[in-house]
Amino acid sequence: MPLFTRSNQTPDRAGAATDEGLPSADAEDSTPEEPAAAPSDAAPGKPEPEPDTGNDEPRLAKDTDTPAGTDADETPATPEAGPTTADPDTTTTAPAADPAPRTRRAGLRARHPVAARVLSWTVTLLAAALVLVALLLPNKPADFRLSEFARIPVEALLGAAVLIALPRRPRLVAAVLGGLSLGVLTLLNLLDIGFNEFLGRGFNVVLDWSLLGDAQSYLEDSVGEAGALAAAVAVVVLVLLVPALMAFAVVRLGNLMARHTATTTRATLVLSTVWMTCASLSLQVGGVPIASEHTAAVVRDRAARVKATIRDERGFAKEARADVFGNTPGSELVPDLRGKDIMFTFIESYGRSAVEDPVMSPGVDATLDAKTGELAKAGFHAKSGWLTSATYGGSSWLGHSTFLSGLWIDNQNRYRTVTAGDHLTLTSAFKKTGDWRTVGIMPGVQKGWPEAKFYGLDHLYDAHHLGYQGPKFSWSTMPDQYALAAFQRLEHGRKHDKPLMSEIILTSSHQPWAPIPKTIPQDQVGDGSVYDAIQKAGKKPADVFYDSTKVKQEYGKSIQYSVTSLIDYVVKYGNKNTVLVFLGDHQPMARVSGDKASRDVPVAIVAHDPKVLDKITDWGYSDGLRPAHDAPVWKMSSFRDRFLTAYGSTPRPSKG
Repeated sequence: MPLFTRSNQTPDRAGAATDEGLPSADAEDSTPEEPAAAPSDAAPGKPEPEPDTGNDEPRLAKDTDTPAGTDADETPATPEAGPTTADPDTTTTAPAADPAPRTRRAGLRARHPVAARVLSWTVTLLAAALVLVALLLPNKPADFRLSEFARIPVEALLGAAVLIALPRRPRLVAAVLGGLSLGVLTLLNLLDIGFNEFLGRGFNVVLDWSLLGDAQSYLEDSVGEAGALAAAVAVVVLVLLVPALMAFAVVRLGNLMARHTATTTRATLVLSTVWMTCASLSLQVGGVPIASEHTAAVVRDRAARVKATIRDERGFAKEARADVFGNTPGSELVPDLRGKDIMFTFIESYGRSAVEDPVMSPGVDATLDAKTGELAKAGFHAKSGWLTSATYGGSSWLGHSTFLSGLWIDNQNRYRTVTAGDHLTLTSAFKKTGDWRTVGIMPGVQKGWPEAKFYGLDHLYDAHHLGYQGPKFSWSTMPDQYALAAFQRLEHGRKHDKPLMSEIILTSSHQPWAPIPKTIPQDQVGDGSVYDAIQKAGKKPADVFYDSTKVKQEYGKSIQYSVTSLIDYVVKYGNKNTVLVFLGDHQPMARVSGDKASRDVPVAIVAHDPKVLDKITDWGYSDGLRPAHDAPVWKMSSFRDRFLTAYGSTPRPSKG
């Protein structure tokens, strides 16, 4: 006999059957309609068909293999009725077929119900954890602690309320869009983490995309092309995977809430009440508020940064056109330095931490003091102080342009704006006089550098024009000692009809601070091939970069090497007309300088002629190469005007 017949199954009872685990009305619709059984005499040995009593309750055949609680998805199709052999006019049901799941997933559930439930709940819990982490993820490495993730995000409560209230199709759309948005925000937070770690600031969604190419080049120089390619592939996978996983997670949680509307509604109301109570009482865990608005705050902050960037872009161009010395003729610029050979030298990542951090400072301070003594024996003297750099951890060109232009250049847009104009720089001031030959020694420049015109350089020696035939030392294309030797060979050691003004960038102290060159006798430098053995014997970046103590130690050694190379050069090749101004461009990254380090860098002026240093007596600088802890601290952008004024330049402003 059939499990039930369409002739006596009303819609209401069909619903009841579904609730009891029997085939639903939808499932029934897909079953071919069966003919009603005709009355006939029972065949011998066969049970008589039960008469239709008018009862709508479907009857279960006791000889079938189908359990009463079978899931609707797993219900076998209703078997067709056929005539009995006893009476051709009588129809009876065929024996029930073995149940077969309609889908592979349903089959796996049927065969492994416990494993299926465990897997389902595991995926759901992982989805919830993924969303929670995304909503509470800090954007600074220093903020990573357990208490950050023990909070109640208000965004989750609002999202839950929306998903519970929406019908199925709008709920699905909202869940997908919400998940994708949360995935994008997570990627931006990860960029913030990287930028805060290396540059001491968050990622600027308007200006910083171009820096990703520089990061790729840095990786190629540090870990090789294969490592950089692997990192690039990993980034692409991450960019595609995170939004997709986040969308899946939100959709899954939304479906779960829809299936258990009453329970999730109560839970959302309870958690909302807890959130409001914690917010009103300012309750905290480990110094972190329990009631979190982290994601909303991040979105507001990012939007504010975008608006500020757009406003700054409009206003800075006018600021760059205004210049205290913009209309000063060349004859009235730096008259007190006429006849002097001027060297403006930047030491990569030379920051205050190198001089004051307990791990690095013993070696660095000893080197500074020893080199001060060597300068004194050679007839030179020095004064030093502090400057606050416009950048931190990287983007050295921002520090260079801030120091030389007298403008605060703290982002790429400002840099592009100022270098595209004709704002006076320290280096172009010397060119404007017509009394100096101006050159640049730039071993870190490996491609076209149109900024040379902005800086007023008559000639530029980049990495390809210094004659170096040795190995690279991680990112640094050549050792500082070699770069200075090439400067001596190509420019300083030659006879000129004018004194020389040079801008020199020393790069051996660039991260990752392994391997580090060693100072060798000057007559052995040659074309640089002597450094092959030194480079091979040096440490690998991976050996030191991820160990906070080792990386500090190696950073300190790199600063000692750069300072030694520079002062040894001045002692050996300097003369009574030599004036050296050297400084750091920025502090090293937070892993070395510390999470709360300042942006201060040392600056020193070295001269043989005592009159040069007499001009800056009122600056209050410390004697020697090592600035005192309480030596004056100025913004780096203020140095240009102070320097030009100290050496006799006449201010003649140009208007913006």
